[in-house]
Parts: sequence; C-alpha cells; structure tokens
Amino acid sequence: MVDTVSPFGPITAVTFTAPDLAAVAALYAEFLDYRQIDSGTVSAAQAKTWDAPAVAGSAWISLAPQAADDFVFRVIQGPVASDYLPFASFGWNAAELIVRNVDALAERLSGSGFQIVGEPQDLSFSEDIRAMQVLGPGGELLYLTEFKKPVPGLDVPAPRCDVDRTFIVILGGPVMEDLQAFYADRFGLPRAPVMESRVKGMSAAFGLSPEHRYPIAALPLDGQSLIELDEMPGAAAARPAPDGGLPSGIAIVSFGSEQSSCLRGPAGEILELGA
Repeated sequence: MVDTVSPFGPITAVTFTAPDLAAVAALYAEFLDYRQIDSGTVSAAQAKTWDAPAVAGSAWISLAPQAADDFVFRVIQGPVASDYLPFASFGWNAAELIVRNVDALAERLSGSGFQIVGEPQDLSFSEDIRAMQVLGPGGELLYLTEFKKPVPGLDVPAPRCDVDRTFIVILGGPVMEDLQAFYADRFGLPRAPVMESRVKGMSAAFGLSPEHRYPIAALPLDGQSLIELDEMPGAAAARPAPDGGLPSGIAIVSFGSEQSSCLRGPAGEILELGA
C-alpha cells in the first residue's frame, strides 16, 4: 500500500525556463498584468530535488497575478530547445488560467510577444466555457479560459482580476488508465470520467484533423484546481531534457500539500509538493 498525500492542491506554481527573464517579466506585466514579486538563484539542493543539477546557480523570478500572491509563474533563466513543441511529447503540456473576458483579452494580445495559437472558441463539450491559447517566450503554452456561467461538476474559481491564477494544468501521457492509477494511488484522487474532446495543439503536432477527439479526464484537487489528463497518440514520446537540466516548456508544477517532496509521475512530469 502506497501512503497517499492529502490534501493535494491547489496549484501554487508553474515553472518554465526562458533565456531573458527581464523580457518575460515585461511581457507578462504589459499584457497579463502579472507582477514580479520575488527573485533569486536556484540552490544546489533545489536543483538536486528536480534531478537537474545543471540548473544550480541559475537566476529565477516569480510572477503573480494582479489580485493575489497565492499562485506564481516561476521562470528560471535557461535555454529553450529550438524544436520544442507543446503537445508533441509526454509531460506538462499547458497551464490554464481563469480570465474575465477572453475575447477582450484576445484583442489585447494581438501583436504582442505572445503568439496566439488558438483564437477564442467555445469548448467542444460545453458552450459555457470559452478559451484561447497562446505560446509564451519560454515555450509555455497558456490556455486563457472564461466561464460564462457555472458548469455542473466543475468547481472552478471566479476570476479576481482580468487574468488570474492557473487553475488547471494539462498533462499528456500514453495510457489514460496508468495516469489515473498513479494519481489515485499516490494522492487518493478518485478516478475521473473519461470524455472525448478536441485538443487542437495535439492534432497540429501529430498532423491529425483539428476535429480529432482524444480521451481526456479532469481530476479535481483541493483549492478549486484540476489536473487534466490527456491520452496522447501512439507516436508521442518522452520529453527530452538537456543533460542535467530541465525540459523545455512547462517543466514543474507545484501543489499545496501538508508534505514537502518532489517526485516524477508516469509521464515523466515533475511534481513539487508543499511549495
């Protein structure tokens, strides 16, 4: 029997690397109203817990939404693989932020340093949820999501500002049952119903129709957060990382917990607990 971790959630941080921290801070401030609230360097001990010793000594900054400090993007100075593509490999593929008005935000982001890869659109399984997707300077894929009204079965936070915290992280892996089993056994989360949904970024990565549907499931966490599990096509593979470094794109997701630890999940994803 594996000891479970409970409670588990909310999502407290999403970590990615980028070569120019000042540029990231300026971009997030101008277009998402995120504030820099802290900075420092990665300690050798911290890098070791991530199994990324080469990251020790790297500068980092943390960026929080306008309304609160209970969630941050932690950005670590480092390279981004030139061939990195979200949804092309296993691991954390995207962070989903709750926003007030996604169509107004799309106008604001047009021509910015964020690349719009998905215009605002109602989700395939609910016309009450509308989202767009943007790619940031570290290869981080952000879903910007508006709930027009509450959706039964989804306990999500109300936005406290125009662009608020990450409330969902999206994890891609090879077998849905293996993903569900890990989070059930390790964290005591109930298995979630599996539905079929469009994941256009994944379809683009694998040359499939944008209308292709994939098995997905949403695991509810404490603190009005969720992990979306996406079963990826058979051609998907593990995400490479530079020797001793962190993978490109979203590398680490941190969760509130009574325990402090760092571990890898079944798709190679790095989870940081109690951070």
